[in-house]
Amino acid sequence: MNNQNEMKEIDELLVHTYNRFPVIFDHGEGVYLYDTDGHKYLDFAAGIAVSSLGYHNEELNDALKNQIDQLWHISNLYYTEPVLHAAQQLTKASQMDRVFFTNSGTEAIEGALKAARKYAYSKKNGRYEIIAMEKSFHGRSMGALSVTGTAHYREPFEPLVGGVKFAEYNNLESVKALISEKTCAVIMETLQGEGGIYPIDPDFLSGVKKLCEENDMLLILDEIQCGMGRTGWMFAWQAYRVQPDIMCMAKAIGNGMPVGAFAMTEAVAAYSLAPGDHGTTYGGGPLVCAAVAKVLEIYEKKDIVGHVNEIAPYLEEKLDTLVEKYDFVTTRRGKGLIQGLVVTKPVGDIVKKALTEGLTVISAGSDVIRMVPPLVIEKEHVDEMIEKLEKALQ
Repeated sequence: MNNQNEMKEIDELLVHTYNRFPVIFDHGEGVYLYDTDGHKYLDFAAGIAVSSLGYHNEELNDALKNQIDQLWHISNLYYTEPVLHAAQQLTKASQMDRVFFTNSGTEAIEGALKAARKYAYSKKNGRYEIIAMEKSFHGRSMGALSVTGTAHYREPFEPLVGGVKFAEYNNLESVKALISEKTCAVIMETLQGEGGIYPIDPDFLSGVKKLCEENDMLLILDEIQCGMGRTGWMFAWQAYRVQPDIMCMAKAIGNGMPVGAFAMTEAVAAYSLAPGDHGTTYGGGPLVCAAVAKVLEIYEKKDIVGHVNEIAPYLEEKLDTLVEKYDFVTTRRGKGLIQGLVVTKPVGDIVKKALTEGLTVISAGSDVIRMVPPLVIEKEHVDEMIEKLEKALQ
């Protein structure tokens, strides 16, 4: 089937809600994608940091096929072995005590916000305000938009959920200035992704945690994109030894299955969600939890986090050569296998040209080329990416 003809027919039928690229992908193998015309693409987008194990992982495929033959859905009125197994593994990996499975990262954010407000309600302290960060991104539902610190995402849908203030990321004094007797929580990404690939400053993270402890506020960390080994730690906060009270996860925990989760410490759970406060018909279903359990098993068996720490320095070195070589590539930001190149050329044009060279990358903000490849890439894939990206930069 010809991609161009098929896309033209589709364009005539659809009202666009997504800015899609002009390619129809058919299948994947390892770290490569193939379109319906048989063209091969090196994938450095991973479905927006989702497909951490790449494509056509036989162990994961077999686990899902086996679960399909047993049970797809039963609702959360009952236990299933996959959800118990996944919960045990995920709480162990995240060092949290309780976990609630959702259908997406956005739903995880919604649950975390509700959990924080219920905590304050249970304590009867009259708190409800939340401090979020400028340039942050937490999702597109009304609650998640309310704590997303980029105006162009919020403005068309205002008024949103009230009681939200925005501080400057990595500026502790700006957080201090917003705290009041009504503040119940601070929410932020441990590494800002969509906002431009900004790693957190260790002193800022520890400082915010201290402020939370001193003011009976909760710290919510969004690790939806930067978690699950991408920064060289299973979860990014573990590098700084600053544990959140509530943490949000999604994307790579299911390697492409629609699953997210928010987790909390026992101290929070004791005052937080009770039966009837929050719910989901599909969240934590047997099929997606079979994926979560198998993904975590593969991570441990294959030492995926160790592999990230082996490959990431090589990727950083090669990206730094581009900064040195091209005046319009001004800097590199990132940690582990979430990296960004800041460019003064139109980033959208570079991303589109890279696709014609057989490379998928994505943008972050208005001036950053974002690279979030499968965590199973090797050095030869880094070399291939650099070769293709250089052609796109011309």
